[in-house]
Amino acid sequence: MSDEPPTGTVPVWAPPPYADPHLFTEHDVTVGTGPLAVPGTVSVPKNRGPGPGVVLLSGGGHFDRDETSGPNKPLKDLAWGLAGLGVAVLRFDKATFAHSGFAASPDLTMSREYVPYAVDAVGLLGRRPEVDAGRVFVLGHSMGGKVAPLVATAEPSVAGLVVMAGDAQPMHRAAVRVVSHLSSVLPDQVPASLVETFAEQAALVDGPGLTSATPASELPFGLPASYWLELRDYDPVATAAALGKPMLILQGGRDYQVTVADDLARWRTGLADRPGVDFRVFEADDHLFFPGAGPSTPADYALPHHVDPAVVTGVADWLHRTRPTAVGR
Repeated sequence: MSDEPPTGTVPVWAPPPYADPHLFTEHDVTVGTGPLAVPGTVSVPKNRGPGPGVVLLSGGGHFDRDETSGPNKPLKDLAWGLAGLGVAVLRFDKATFAHSGFAASPDLTMSREYVPYAVDAVGLLGRRPEVDAGRVFVLGHSMGGKVAPLVATAEPSVAGLVVMAGDAQPMHRAAVRVVSHLSSVLPDQVPASLVETFAEQAALVDGPGLTSATPASELPFGLPASYWLELRDYDPVATAAALGKPMLILQGGRDYQVTVADDLARWRTGLADRPGVDFRVFEADDHLFFPGAGPSTPADYALPHHVDPAVVTGVADWLHRTRPTAVGR
């Protein structure tokens, strides 16, 4: 499901209070090879010995390396906050952001969009002298959290996963739920006819009539059939359970896109017997882990916010104390 903000906003970002740019340096990197390589940024703590590193993966949509959403940059918040706490961080533009032709590919899939770039980023980060090559983690937000288990499957050196608001409910069904919710709270903006359209599209994804030749215009979000043929058969929770790696699963209590009831419950059930898996719910946080009060709406993303400082310190603490040998299959 797309996490992109409403159009018409002008990004204006200021560092969060917990980010001290004097504590780290930043360097440009190139992730991937060939004409579809993308630019990225590595944030390296100063005056630290080899320590943990983490690759950040943004949510669904054509996002830059900061996951810019209106005036907000949640992945930049995380990168600066974590780097100030001794964690090296690599984040990169999605290929669908950097290359319009790639975004329009008729055979685009979630795997093609994320996995080869994330695997390359893990290698880049692990080769830096400031990073312990055996302690490179992957942190994914939203769809980035959904795909993170696939990245760790493709790259066994990944030390563990941090899943932030990772959607576990099948995305086409979640889309119907989210649009139905928005129609109930914002009926003047989200008409009932849109709910019906998403329901029809989801039924097509679920049904036997979906083939590689199904037009993208008939499918949710205009994504090609190749995308949905992969997604409908992918279970992120089962994939994660098979890894035998440490995991931190984070969820915002006010999130209406990825919810405690519809998504976190699936992670809890599927990983219930796995050691080394921690779950944390930040009750005041929305989908972008911005703290607030009252029901969350899309309009919130157009207002300036920063990622909850408790999330940043919680992730940093977990990364510092977690070792890949802590969990076995």
